Amino acid sequence: MKINQLEKFLQTVASGRLAIGCTVTFTDPAASEIVADSGFDFCWIDGEHGSMDRNTAQLHMMALRGTDCASFYRVPACDHTEIKRIIDYAPAGIIVPMVMDADDAERAIAACRYPPRGNRGFGPRRSNCYGAIPGDEYLLLAEKEPLVIIQIEHIQAVKNLDRILAVPGLDAILVGPYDLSMSMHKPGQWDDPEVKAVLDGVCRQVRDHDNILLGAYAECNFADWKKRGVQFISVKNDTSAMQIGLEVMREQLHNA
Repeated sequence: MKINQLEKFLQTVASGRLAIGCTVTFTDPAASEIVADSGFDFCWIDGEHGSMDRNTAQLHMMALRGTDCASFYRVPACDHTEIKRIIDYAPAGIIVPMVMDADDAERAIAACRYPPRGNRGFGPRRSNCYGAIPGDEYLLLAEKEPLVIIQIEHIQAVKNLDRILAVPGLDAILVGPYDLSMSMHKPGQWDDPEVKAVLDGVCRQVRDHDNILLGAYAECNFADWKKRGVQFISVKNDTSAMQIGLEVMREQLHNA
């Protein structure tokens, strides 16, 4: 729906162009506005890490309305209540962290879909434009929105990936490379042959399923991720962007 720019995001992916996003942890909704004004395709509003509360999350999504930037929200856990607390604000996608097996994936999908497909509680507010969208039309939209995006970020999840990918209703896989490398006891060792092989293998398995989108969070090794066939990628978060920007400015002034 236009309120969350999901159509524009999907059009970008369908065109073959890599959709690029930024992760936001600051509570000020201006951070999401800046992401949109900087030309990013999606904004990943992070409710897992940082201090984002429910009302603040809604303000971030409202800040993205009318832009070309889709709103994704990461819940703190694969939990029905956590998803229910945010889904009626109409994000373009719900990102569910630390999905470990097919049962987790089924729970995440069920929480995002109304019966009989799932067990989402009915209480639309912003998601039906406060009643402006007729009931039948809204229920049709809700069969496809938001995208259900689960994170593969543990070696145990990799071992269960075939069964996870077979769960009906899964829209996208988002690779969390740092946590995944940590679970292999090789944190951030991107050039390690074992780590590279696992990341390559995960991406290859996902791309074998044409109906499931492939994404990643990565601040480096972009050429490797492009080779792996990712269709969307979050390339930076607000804290690191601010830190790097200030560092560059300081160096420029010192060298002036």
